[in-house]
Amino acid sequence: MSTLPVVVAVDGSDDSLRALEWAVDAARRRSAPLRVAHVRQYAHWAPPELLAAGPVLPQDDPVLDRVRAHLAGRADLPATEYVGLEGATAAVLPELGATAQLLVLGSRGRGGFVGLLLGSTSMAAARDAECPVVVVPRPGREVPGEAPAGPGPRVVVGLKVDGPDEATLEFAFAEAARRGARLQAVAAYPWPAQPWMLPGELPPPIVDQDVIEDETRILAEGFLAPHRERHPDVPTEPLPAPGDAAGHLVAASRDADLVVVGRHRRHLLAPARMMGSVTHAVLLHAACPVAVVPPAPPED
Repeated sequence: MSTLPVVVAVDGSDDSLRALEWAVDAARRRSAPLRVAHVRQYAHWAPPELLAAGPVLPQDDPVLDRVRAHLAGRADLPATEYVGLEGATAAVLPELGATAQLLVLGSRGRGGFVGLLLGSTSMAAARDAECPVVVVPRPGREVPGEAPAGPGPRVVVGLKVDGPDEATLEFAFAEAARRGARLQAVAAYPWPAQPWMLPGELPPPIVDQDVIEDETRILAEGFLAPHRERHPDVPTEPLPAPGDAAGHLVAASRDADLVVVGRHRRHLLAPARMMGSVTHAVLLHAACPVAVVPPAPPED
């Protein structure tokens, strides 16, 4: 059985070359082939026949030529193939995820506006691809707060104790194992507590924050336990945190190797794929690469 490739999207920009370097390293860690893809994008007003995806001869693509030159002479490259396509980039790139174990993109390519931190193509791929998507940001992003201290490489994962996704946790543990990194699981809980009261009701007892934090830690430990058994060499630290989950994940991204977040599961009342506000905010503001993991398929 062949190993699915790591796919990286390139467009000739510096952002995509940073994504390329991340993808080369990821493919090497996974002992997987690397597939370099360039989509020639057309404007939204182009004729419909140009918007349909189609092959382009890789040898006729100057963007892929630049990538070949960038990688030339390296002895440690995984098996690499080059793919040229035509069509609407935001539609074509997510389709590449159907035959990939990982899709890697830069935070913004040539089509982005200067004021945007994340391009629409990266957002569409993170929302729609069937495989995990890693978005590599530009260097120098500043994040508020202080990252949890500690030596060595670090992977951060967002853990929803009221509905954890096993695919997100498994991806984070596996990535930490490949990198010899410790794993920090940020588990946010609502604070301050704001109970709803009807007119005439007595106010509820005062909520002790320490109690809520301890309960959140216990729940987090329970969800992490089976993954720890499968990855005993990954040091794991649950981090209960009050309030805004996105803010804590962004703060933890400083000097981290990777932040891992999940994507919303589709359901009857919301059949379209959605990322969720926390994942959206982390993609916009994290200082390190962000992996967006599609949810595990529901059990029968």
